[in-house]
Amino acid sequence: MADAERVTARQRAILTAVVESYIETGEPVGSGTIARLQQGDVSGMSSATIRNEMAELAEEGLLEQPHTSAGRVPTARAFRMYVEQLSGGANPRIGASRLPARSRRQIDSSFAGLAGMQAVLERTSHVLATLSSGVGVAIAAAAEGEMLEHVHFSRLAPARVLAVVVTRSGMVRDRVLALDRDLSLAELEVASNFLNENFRGWSIEQVRAEIARMLEHERSEYQRLLNAVQQLWGKAVPESGLPVQTVYIDGVANLIGSQEMGSHEDRERLREVLAALEAKQRLVELLNAYIDTRQESVRVVFDLEEQAPEMAGLVLIAAPARMGGQNRGTVGVIGSKRMHYENTMNAVGYIAQVFDRMLHPTE
Repeated sequence: MADAERVTARQRAILTAVVESYIETGEPVGSGTIARLQQGDVSGMSSATIRNEMAELAEEGLLEQPHTSAGRVPTARAFRMYVEQLSGGANPRIGASRLPARSRRQIDSSFAGLAGMQAVLERTSHVLATLSSGVGVAIAAAAEGEMLEHVHFSRLAPARVLAVVVTRSGMVRDRVLALDRDLSLAELEVASNFLNENFRGWSIEQVRAEIARMLEHERSEYQRLLNAVQQLWGKAVPESGLPVQTVYIDGVANLIGSQEMGSHEDRERLREVLAALEAKQRLVELLNAYIDTRQESVRVVFDLEEQAPEMAGLVLIAAPARMGGQNRGTVGVIGSKRMHYENTMNAVGYIAQVFDRMLHPTE
């Protein structure tokens, strides 16, 4: 990056101290504040030296001075450089193994006893929200190619049935069906047994196609069963299939707490952000735009406004989650620029890495 080439080692140390101080306090940082730290790479620098270097960093577009304050705040470019520095160099601070042992134990205990993809994803969003003080996001991969594991039908009332469809990946879908005609408990049991015995391990689309083919060729009492099966399956898993991508979010209150809400403009922008989070398909589009399922590392995105203008000023930290070598979704955090990058990146990376172990713990 051109910025990094122009910044000296001393300026880089000062910029890191400014960013970390701003993350901690949310206040503009003055040269005196950095001089008083007397720790790490800024130890021994005078206030005058730091002030001159901060002026140079401002000219490079890495620091800016809000209003009439004597202090400076990091720009988006400064945050990018800070994140790159955390990830690179001779002693990188980013990596799943660098997550503090206490945080690893907290994550592991949070997932203990969970079974199934749905439960793991839902808990993931909560854990990430708790660890990051941002909005935790977990998105299941598209359901294309999902294999049937089990289906069950329960009679709720005349012509109303609860269908539960479980896939091989652990996704569970329940749906209340309004049927064209009433089916008895015995008919529902026969239908579920027929599907489970004949189609376990088949893809969702293969099941639909095979039932249609069998109906076309059968002209007997057997067709009455197939008609019932087709009606139940067609309503339990309509033409659009299982939900393309299931989204779990947690920690919206964290985002509200991190925003300055003094002006009408700030409150209006926050309202737009919350609306975008509630429109979960918007989140799917946002993560799909930035997170490549083939990538191995955690990605930090600062320019969310390019895809979603209402997300201006927010940061996405995310990574693909895999199970058995296959992508099973995306986990991440959306938060303010003042989030704790090191902890959050390491937590996202750790959860993405151990996703497989959460669902298939070693005996």
